[in-house]
Amino acid sequence: MAAAGMARAGLRQRVCRRTLRGGLPGLGGGRAAAGWSRPAPGGEVQYCAELVRKRDYEGFLCSLLLPAESRTSAFALRAFNVELAQIKDSITQKTTGLMRMQFWREAVENIYCDNPPHQPVATELWRAVRRHNLTKMWFMKIIDEREKNLDDRAYHNIQELEMYSENTQSALLYLTLEMLGVRDIHADHAASHIGKAQGIVTCLRATPYHSARQKVFLPMDICMLHGVSQEDFIRGKQEKNVRDVIYDIASQAHIHLEHEAVYSQPGPIEYM
Repeated sequence: MAAAGMARAGLRQRVCRRTLRGGLPGLGGGRAAAGWSRPAPGGEVQYCAELVRKRDYEGFLCSLLLPAESRTSAFALRAFNVELAQIKDSITQKTTGLMRMQFWREAVENIYCDNPPHQPVATELWRAVRRHNLTKMWFMKIIDEREKNLDDRAYHNIQELEMYSENTQSALLYLTLEMLGVRDIHADHAASHIGKAQGIVTCLRATPYHSARQKVFLPMDICMLHGVSQEDFIRGKQEKNVRDVIYDIASQAHIHLEHEAVYSQPGPIEYM
């Protein structure tokens, strides 16, 4: 772990040194990712919007409800999340996934050095960061958590699933609040609970998809409580104890929604 941390620290230094040698910020600097071609000028927005529409349709619809001046940045954030989320399902070896995660970690470092790589999502994300002064920490949390999740193993308990959801879904909502110029502790609390609820429900919704591929990621503590094995889900069993597992996990998501409702009561909101 210490060696990995030192390696990443060294990488960050090299990234910013490359920025100093890379010419004018954002104009031709950075590294093009293999297999990507840069769209025509102005095409990055359309690329992000189309990617989100195809891969995260609910997020696409939610983004359309945002103010017009924030919509392009919202598509960039959602497209970034899609790029990371689809890595796990598109690889056969963990090493490949780690390399792609490293590309995005380096891309974010370059973005904050004003030297985004020649990749449409990264380019549009750079514009969003400059436009809204978004916090780098949230991007890194999302990358780090997605990287840890490359292992094909079930969550040990519901708390581990909640932590994953906090560092991915909630972090994305924190960035969205920053993009909208909202600084309010109640909004932050609501975003935390909404993100956890969304992450739990996403895990449940994906269970049939994963089970068909011989994989189960539901929290082991709840499965053990009801005497349900991963094989039960893979075989598509629907006995009461299997339904009880689903109910208990869904109930935890509902608890977060109830907490969110408390923090969403009308009140003064502070803006940047």
